[in-house]
Order: sequence, then C-alpha cells, then structure tokens
Amino acid sequence: MRIATWNVNSITARLPRLLAWLESSGTDVLCLQEAKLAEEQFPFEALRELGYEAAVNATGRWNGVAVLSRVGLDDVVKGLPGGPAYEGVEEPRAVSATCGPVRVWSVYVPNGREVDHPHYAYKLQWFEALRAAVATDATGTRPFAVLGDYNVAPTDDDVFDVAAFEGLTHVTPAERAALADLRAAGLADIVPRPLKYDHPYSYWDYRQLAFPKNRGMRIDLVYGNAPFADAVKDAYVDREERKGKGASDHAPVVVDLEV
Repeated sequence: MRIATWNVNSITARLPRLLAWLESSGTDVLCLQEAKLAEEQFPFEALRELGYEAAVNATGRWNGVAVLSRVGLDDVVKGLPGGPAYEGVEEPRAVSATCGPVRVWSVYVPNGREVDHPHYAYKLQWFEALRAAVATDATGTRPFAVLGDYNVAPTDDDVFDVAAFEGLTHVTPAERAALADLRAAGLADIVPRPLKYDHPYSYWDYRQLAFPKNRGMRIDLVYGNAPFADAVKDAYVDREERKGKGASDHAPVVVDLEV
C-alpha cells in the first residue's frame, strides 16, 4: 500500500500535475494540503475517472485539506475536534478517514507567521487540540498516521541553515516541543530517505533559487503509530515533482507499507 502527503499549493493551479502524478506514482492514498478552493469546486469527477474517492474539508481560497483514496473511504471526520478558531473562524485544516486497513489524517498546521503574532499562539493551541484528538488512535492496534504540512522542522538538520531562521517560526523550542508532545502520544516520525543530497527536505521557497541550491526544509511529515511504523517498507521524498514549470513549492512525501 502506498500512502503519500503533498501540499499542492492550490489544486486549481496544480490539477494537471496532480492527476499525472497520481497516474504515474501508484499511490493508493494521498493526503493533500492547501487546496485553496471551496468544496463545491473540488475536482471530484476528474479524480473518480482515475479511481479515487475524496474526503474534502475546504471553504475557499485559503487552506483546505483532502484525503484521496482508491482503497476505500469511510468514517470521514471533517475538522479538528476541539480545535481552536482563529479570529472567530474554524479554518479547514484537518480531515480524517479510514482507507482500507489504515486510518489517516491530512493536516495543514497553522503557519504561525511571527513569534509575537496571535497566529503563533493559535498554532500552539492547534497542536494541543491535535494531540488530544489523535490520542486514542495513536495507541490503537490499527495502522494510523497523521500526514501533512506541519510547518515545523523537527530538528536543526531539517533546515538548510538554522542560523537563517534565528528569531523566526518553524524552528522555535515551543513548536518543537509541540511536535515532541504529539510523538509522546504514541506516534513516530517516519523519516523519508532523500533521492538526492543528504537531507530529505520537502519544501523549498520559490525565491532566491532555493530549490536548485537545495535551501530547503523538512516540514511535511508523516507521524505514525506503532502498527503503522512497523509496516513501513520504504519512505522517500519525490523531489522530481518539485521540478519544472508550475510546480508546488512542496514535494510529495511517499510511504510504502506492507499491510
């Protein structure tokens, strides 16, 4: 079984690449982030033609997540139970579903913006709610994983130059502590292998030639419980999909399971 996560940075802008990648990659379940459209605009029919059902939590031009599956799609939950609102709005940042023998969450963790910004406090509150929401599945016997854009680099090795992030979000002790708390609920970081260079970065800024210079970050993560982690046979970043015209600034992270 092949499961992947990908921040596509707009399904509308990336649809031809998304469909082509699904056809070529052999992916059974894909967790998507930053759909950037309303649910009624989601390309359900184009995906059905490829054999995929879709569970979608999306409301407009910002955020939005989905789970695509060709192995079944049951027990869909939209949103983060008990999650905080930002400026009175519950943003579409989580959706979960059971896909065959595996249950997955697709999450798009708040960015945080700046350390002294209200969005940063919201980010930490969101992590607390996520930990509480997944606690039961994390210690269960069914393979379970939370996949998505976490907007946190777990260690200094997960950024091209930690000095470049001094005083910025994504690398602060509080954010990394939130990740550690999530792992402590019963989840392991499924670290992919890089297909090029030494580090499996998953995101490269569009600016300043970050991708060709490999000035990246590993912020697209797969956190799985023990049955999920035990079933992993391979994991890698599909760096090729970051290349070329019209690419997302994120690459897919792919995990192969024997279940």
